[in-house]
Amino acid sequence: MTGRTTARAHHSPAAAAFLHKVGPFFAGHEVTGGPLAVATLVALICTNTAFAGTFENFWDTDVTLAFGGSGVSHSLAEWIDHALLPLFFVIIGADVKREIVGGALSRWRTAAFPLAGAIGGMVVPVLLFLAITHGRPEAVGWGTVVTMDTAFGLALIALFSDRLPAGVRALMLAFAAVDDVGGLLVIAFAYTEAIDWRGLIVAAGALAGIIGLRRLGWVSSVPYVALAMVLWGGVFESGVHATIAGVLIGLTVPVTPRLDQAKFASRVQRRIDEFQKAHRTAEESDDQDEAMEAQQKAEDRLGYLQEMTSATNVTSGRVIETLTPWVTYVVLPLFALSNVRIHFSAELLGAATSPLVLGIVAGLAVGKPLGFMSFTWIASLLGFAERPDKVTWPMVAAIGALAGIGFTISLFIAGLAFGDGQMRETASLGVLIASLVSAAVGYAVLRRDARKVEETGTA
Repeated sequence: MTGRTTARAHHSPAAAAFLHKVGPFFAGHEVTGGPLAVATLVALICTNTAFAGTFENFWDTDVTLAFGGSGVSHSLAEWIDHALLPLFFVIIGADVKREIVGGALSRWRTAAFPLAGAIGGMVVPVLLFLAITHGRPEAVGWGTVVTMDTAFGLALIALFSDRLPAGVRALMLAFAAVDDVGGLLVIAFAYTEAIDWRGLIVAAGALAGIIGLRRLGWVSSVPYVALAMVLWGGVFESGVHATIAGVLIGLTVPVTPRLDQAKFASRVQRRIDEFQKAHRTAEESDDQDEAMEAQQKAEDRLGYLQEMTSATNVTSGRVIETLTPWVTYVVLPLFALSNVRIHFSAELLGAATSPLVLGIVAGLAVGKPLGFMSFTWIASLLGFAERPDKVTWPMVAAIGALAGIGFTISLFIAGLAFGDGQMRETASLGVLIASLVSAAVGYAVLRRDARKVEETGTA
């Protein structure tokens, strides 16, 4: 895409400029929000046409996994929520750990900065929501304003990634990770009727097994994948939302190589020389037995070099690289298609000024940036936290604004709080309005910050 855009600039500057702007939403090394936005639009169209019944019944179709006389049955939409969505949180957990260990959040004070912001970004929205819906049945939906949508926020930041410091994305990731964990805990303890502690014990055992293998230096990925599946299954069966398993798995993924480049260079040179000598002997020798022995020796040295080379790779990078396209083009779009159910009508549009919609819009579009900014400023003032290098307060404000895009988990919590009915659709309308407002404000602030960096040459 980059090459085509560059070539197109010669004969169609306008088209090239358009692709340059839109590209980060649909293609990149990180999770992008373009396919999610398209799927959301498709879902809105399908739920407001004559095909609405067929479309929704498809996602409500029961899918059963059975073995012998036992089985587990959930709707297709629920399987997407619990089995696929955790993959997105594996990426979030691994990416945040990478930033904390060796990135922009490697110092404890810079790591405390998004932690303080995330606390404010959860407390203030809930207080605003409850202040508006106090004493009303809608107050049960306070969890819809707790968490944000990471994919859309990262996609907007990606538009200006070449003009903003790396700390902006790192700060957004860390804030989103804590924020998402907070949302998952709300789901677990506020919107889960019963928790099966046996499932949590199984999950804890699997997590301990993963950590134990890491301590032993186990290399093969098979037992890690098996234990990760057991961890997911335990969390799933406990009644807690399975996406929290994704975060835990992501946090256990190694973010440093088993072998650094200096040690690699010192250990492989002799094997390279031996491989070259053995290979030359195998090629030139007229003695078949000698050639075969030399070939076996060459294969042995080649296997050593391959293993040592793989030891220089970072596991987290490989996991993120493998999962990112699946999450971008499959997981998040399927989530939107199966969860976005807003039937526009005169009655629903009339509810745009209802306490529920106003509470959600106030909580997300106002409470998120207000809580994020105020708590990070207080923590910095008291000396508990510090902004990442080159990240300015206007950039912090932009992240706070983007945090008001509460889509995926907000819609999910709305379904848990209100079930299937008019109130759920009203809550979804509030989430949609708040997300559009927050995205517009966040984009405007980011664009201004990027332009300022471009003009001054500094952040």
